[in-house]
Amino acid sequence: MKESLLEILCCPLDKELLELEDAEYDEAGEEIVSGTLVCVACGERYPIEDGIPNLLPPDMREESPA
Repeated sequence: MKESLLEILCCPLDKELLELEDAEYDEAGEEIVSGTLVCVACGERYPIEDGIPNLLPPDMREESPA
């Protein structure tokens, strides 16, 4: 995921901004491959795995296929 996506991504629960935490970048340092997006308002956390942010609401994350 490109860091520039943070400008357009928002929390699916309350549409507030997301902040990046614990980011790990690819070898070139251009893309985020893992980390966590945290909502500035409600504090909900969304994982980034293999460069893909999982923005499903918390109650739907466990049900999603891997």
